[in-house]
Amino acid sequence: MHSRLPHPESVRQLTRRSLLGRGAQGLGGLALASLLEPGLLRGASDRWSGAVPGGHFPGKIKRVIWLTMAGGPSHLETFDYKPKLAEMDGKPMPESMTKGQQIAQLQGKPLVCFGPQLPFKKFGRSGLEMCALFEQLGSVADDLCIVRSMTTEAINHDPAHMFFNSGSQIAGRPSMGAWVTYGLGSEAADLPGFVVLTSLGKGGQNQPIAARQWSSGFLPSRFQGVQLRSKGDAVLYLGNPAGISRDRQGDVIDTVNRLTASHQDAVGDPEIGTRISQYEMAFKLQASGPGLMDVTGEPKSVMDLYGCQPGDGSFAANCLLARRLAERGVRFMQLYHKDWDHHGGVKQGVELKAAEIDRACMALITDLKQRGLFEDTLIVWAGEFGRTPMSQGGSGRDHHNKGFSIWLAGGGIKGGISHGATDELGYAAVENVFNVHKVHATMLQLMGIDHERLTYKFQGLDFRLSGVEPVKPVWDIMA
Repeated sequence: MHSRLPHPESVRQLTRRSLLGRGAQGLGGLALASLLEPGLLRGASDRWSGAVPGGHFPGKIKRVIWLTMAGGPSHLETFDYKPKLAEMDGKPMPESMTKGQQIAQLQGKPLVCFGPQLPFKKFGRSGLEMCALFEQLGSVADDLCIVRSMTTEAINHDPAHMFFNSGSQIAGRPSMGAWVTYGLGSEAADLPGFVVLTSLGKGGQNQPIAARQWSSGFLPSRFQGVQLRSKGDAVLYLGNPAGISRDRQGDVIDTVNRLTASHQDAVGDPEIGTRISQYEMAFKLQASGPGLMDVTGEPKSVMDLYGCQPGDGSFAANCLLARRLAERGVRFMQLYHKDWDHHGGVKQGVELKAAEIDRACMALITDLKQRGLFEDTLIVWAGEFGRTPMSQGGSGRDHHNKGFSIWLAGGGIKGGISHGATDELGYAAVENVFNVHKVHATMLQLMGIDHERLTYKFQGLDFRLSGVEPVKPVWDIMA
């Protein structure tokens, strides 16, 4: 087997102390040293071990699977039933609620109450109430914590995604997946620590999702999310060209990394260290990527559980891939499922979406539990905002940020509960109000990170994911 050791004799003559000394120029030198002879570092590797190795305190979870319902699901047709809104269907919305409030496309138009369009029912021993269409998800209702008092600051798609992902509407801030992998590193030896998967809905409302949503911002670029394709090769150009063997490709990587490290010695730019590690990660992906995407070895019972076909690119297939990524040590997995932007036809739209995600969400929870991964995984289901209790165009709902629903499940989360509430019409959160910064602080707390101490100095300021305002993790939803 190819040793991938450019100068074996000279490298083996280095002591551990001298090797570390020569690599003291920074991440680039240390990464190169670990590539040349990992054994000399007694188990060290090119993987980032984290700014807070092991966390500030023992964490309850090791990884996060974030299910992003892009477009803004209506809480009123999913997880927050409002009988009073049904009574007022077709009547004017009380002006006392809406006067002077920010409303997206309904600004300056008559505001008419629009009752819930789908039936609700209670599920599980806990009697957790949700849309009756979620029969499969309802079978694991006792594992869910539904937050019915979620709020956000943004009211349009892109800034709302940006805010939920990074804690700021300003582009250029690190995403939550980047913060997590910066803080704790990753256990994956041959995969990125932060992976993104996307799937298209069948309703046609497929707004583009920009790569800046999983950016590393001002953190070193090695922490940005890597989007894996749901069909075919996980990454484009993953295979070598005809006539190029893996050994020959390894020689190219070795040579490029030696030249890059030489430049790193001269200029000391941490991004050069990133380039070294990413060349090596790309080389590893050539071996690990095909195996990750090949689910033909999964038992029929698992494929039936998720209700997907190998390589069909569906949300269900991505949930299965998320489980496979979790098994391989990936720290943060974010799945985007588009087509929730129901300005018209909200009833038909949610019916279609429920059919696409209901079984998959149940299967992900069930599969993780069967494999002993549920206890140390946090699952979050959330859109970027909710929808108005007022009608738009007679059959749809506009963007809404004052009150909506998300759910959480997994390690450290109380199951079979709801937290917080909106008012009787579902317009604004009024009880145990939850916001994006609280979500981030709670997530980091579960991972063993003090959100106030995970900071990065940029332009003279100590930035953090959870923002500058005082905020605490939400202890009430933690087991």
